Amino acid sequence: MALERVLAIKPTVQPSKDSPSSSEITNLLIRGSSSGKNWSNHPIQSVVAIYFRNPCSFDGQSSATSQASGFVVDAERGYILSNRHVVGPGPFLGYCVFHNNEQVDVWAVYYDPVHDFGILKFDPKAIKHMKVEELPLRPDLAGVGVKIRVIGNDGGEKLSILSGVISRLDRNAPEYDPEGGYRDFNTPYYQASAAASGGSSGSPVVNIDGDAVALLAGGRADKASTDYFLPLDRPLRALECLQEGKPITRGDIQCKFLLQPFYECQRLGLSPEWEAAVRKAFPKETNMLVANLVLPEGPSYRKIKEGDVLVNVNGELLTQFIRLDDILDSNVGRPVKLLLLRSGKEVKVEIEVGDLHKITPDRFVSVSGGSFHNLSYQQACLYGVACKGVYVCEAGGSFCFGNAGNGWLVQSIGHKKTPDLNTFIEVAKGIPDKARVVVTYKHLRDLHTLYTTTMDIDRHWAKKMELAVRNDETGLWDFTDLADALPPVPPVPRIASFIELEHISPQAVADLVRSLVYINCTLPMSLDGFVKGRREGMGLVADADKGLVIISRAIVPYNLCDIFITIANSIVVEGKVLFLHPSQNYAIIKYDPKPVDVPVRSAKLSRDEITQGASTNFIGYNGDIVHAATTVTEIFALQIPTNSSPRYRAVNVDAISVDTSLGKECGSGVLVDKNGLVQALWLTYLAEGDDRCRFGFAAPRLIPVISQIRDGIVPELRMLPARFGAIEAAVASTMGVSDEWIRGVSEANKAQRQLLMVTGRTCGRYGQQADGLLEGDILYTLDGIIITKMSDLDVMYSRETLNAVILRGGKVLSLELTTLAADETNRAISFCGAIIHQPHHAVRQQITKLFSEVYVSSTMPGSPASQNGLGPTNFITHVDNDETSNLESFAKAVAEIHDNTYFRLRVVSFSGVTSTLTIKKDEHYFPTEEWNKDSAGNWRCIRAHCSSLA
Repeated sequence: MALERVLAIKPTVQPSKDSPSSSEITNLLIRGSSSGKNWSNHPIQSVVAIYFRNPCSFDGQSSATSQASGFVVDAERGYILSNRHVVGPGPFLGYCVFHNNEQVDVWAVYYDPVHDFGILKFDPKAIKHMKVEELPLRPDLAGVGVKIRVIGNDGGEKLSILSGVISRLDRNAPEYDPEGGYRDFNTPYYQASAAASGGSSGSPVVNIDGDAVALLAGGRADKASTDYFLPLDRPLRALECLQEGKPITRGDIQCKFLLQPFYECQRLGLSPEWEAAVRKAFPKETNMLVANLVLPEGPSYRKIKEGDVLVNVNGELLTQFIRLDDILDSNVGRPVKLLLLRSGKEVKVEIEVGDLHKITPDRFVSVSGGSFHNLSYQQACLYGVACKGVYVCEAGGSFCFGNAGNGWLVQSIGHKKTPDLNTFIEVAKGIPDKARVVVTYKHLRDLHTLYTTTMDIDRHWAKKMELAVRNDETGLWDFTDLADALPPVPPVPRIASFIELEHISPQAVADLVRSLVYINCTLPMSLDGFVKGRREGMGLVADADKGLVIISRAIVPYNLCDIFITIANSIVVEGKVLFLHPSQNYAIIKYDPKPVDVPVRSAKLSRDEITQGASTNFIGYNGDIVHAATTVTEIFALQIPTNSSPRYRAVNVDAISVDTSLGKECGSGVLVDKNGLVQALWLTYLAEGDDRCRFGFAAPRLIPVISQIRDGIVPELRMLPARFGAIEAAVASTMGVSDEWIRGVSEANKAQRQLLMVTGRTCGRYGQQADGLLEGDILYTLDGIIITKMSDLDVMYSRETLNAVILRGGKVLSLELTTLAADETNRAISFCGAIIHQPHHAVRQQITKLFSEVYVSSTMPGSPASQNGLGPTNFITHVDNDETSNLESFAKAVAEIHDNTYFRLRVVSFSGVTSTLTIKKDEHYFPTEEWNKDSAGNWRCIRAHCSSLA
């Protein structure tokens, strides 16, 4: 585990104990040093807090928002020096705040391909109320024993000055992230103990005279106070090139060196003669450069070997990285001659210096929800592999690769090799929408293993195929459309047969395999509190002739999705959502049975209620179809806890448990009697967080809905705006229920002595007052029917009003209750990286009052929304001064905001706390989109570059 870390995230610690007081700091930094010598520069006026976001994942760096430090190095031209891990290799948007709290936009003009520094630019004319000072870069003044101050920002909020003494000048580069993150190499680092922490990345390290002698880069990840500084030799050269309008040439031979002490070099073959010559030439040096890693197929491959001691380059004795960089940067495209010592023998090689910028990607392509670029030199060195291949910088949409995070390389798509990005683009252009293709890929950590999978290519939700190219003039990445999507290929009839379940009796149970299909559901957008991604499970064919399948809503939570149904483990057909039950945790989807030449059988649903203690057969799916003869252990009123981000959960439903461990292993399945009648579905229920629970749901509850759909009617259910829980008769009696009621309940339900009590209410829409049932009400009858179990509530689904007899506060009341129409999300707006829609049903179940009809369901990393505190579960009530009580008014208000300008949002948290946020609109990386579902159930995207979607 790496013990080093970058310092761009967490707030900076307070000054160390020996730091001066705030008044002493001001005197020291503004008037001059403790020796009385006046400074010609003012560090405070030079240091800035940088607030930035990376809107796109790139080169191992994920989309994110963060903050760090930097300092002005050219006040006239507006150049700011910070770290590479701040400026980043990919898209960057940010602003900086000066000491007097003036803010100005910054954009990236250079980041080094290897070393941890980058240069930002701002408009000096935008600073109106202070004189911007620049810090001179003086790498020549760094030395062991030099007293230094690290001037940075405490989480970007206030000045923090830390003191220390440089203790080393010859440390090798720290190792930050072992899994795909950034690492510097081929440079020395300075070491000191200044106890810096997150937010200090990019801070200047100044001496007592106010000269910048190093750049803060990182520190220990444990409690040690050790910090690491980057020398300023290479940043100074890059700055001078920018100032003179010259290209910043960077050369490399794809070999990683380390500083090794003389005694280690002796073991590797350093001869006494050469050691004496080196020590004479460099009497203060104690190390030499030793080859640590040679990249396969690079310029140094088979010329330099790991463990070789570098003696000279072009005849010049050399012990330091900085001089090596000088030589390589000055000889791009030309050969250099190296003298090496290998096991005591002199080896002379000639190597052509490559262009570092050519193996540092400056573009990426986005297609089907994933993003890709050529493998960078940085990643190649991190894993010690050849610098080639198509790297997955954003695994998403169709291109989801396991759970190993970054590091995937695409080898082929549709049996066509993809050795580089240009080839990948041409291959991807030729793949039709909704095509299922074979994809092979490897991980950089293990190139010996080739993975093979099939992927369903999405060119309808993610319709455009775009190329993004870095523009060093504007600081933006320019997007170009590469190709329109090819239309889907119509399905053709295919023949297949089902497997046979052996050793299962009776045969009617084994034959049920012909009613089981495999469902794969992809959610392209985060709606209703769910995270986009893939879900899968087993469904039950309710009608083979019409292609109707029942599946858990944990698998198909809403209808903005792609569904693929695998029949007989052989044929894959597309599915479509027909019906989503608002409370009973199942969905009904449909496929076209015409191209399916398979003996699919409609499952027969039992009309008889399954009872506790009854024998049954469990057929489930845990990766394979499994079977067990078992018994029903319990039938109970299911109570699922709320989720912190409200999402669909089953309510007012009876659950069934069985006496087999397979019930906990299988996320989907059925309970079947000996005659092959399905007594219950076995479903996954979403619980709190990532928790799942698995129970049965009685088949008779499904029959009314299935019957209507078979007749061509999609049910429009209604519900009481209340959640119920079961209470025992003894508890009900204590709460005031009469003995007469108790006797009535006992007669109506001889298996369970229980009543239902209101445990929560569903609030009405914005501006509507909820009435009817209250928490604590005990329900006795609905339309004259005694209610003793959740299934008795099914009467509410088909009626607009119900006559109820309840007990409230010890008094019996007769009420006329109005049911509410069940609704699903049918409109969503993506704005500044926030997904916004009406508060869905789960929100109204968990809140007592809606603050508006504009609800933030999710936010995207690296977006303006996430950077400025607009989070999930917020309600937006105003845009600037305009009230936005509904989506229509919100859409109108945000359409009037100009791109790249600030606006105000008034938001209310889920708990009712009001606040005002300021956000800058970003149409470049996060364009505004509006998604609407039409009467046919198809979603359409409305924006300049979107068209109809099926």
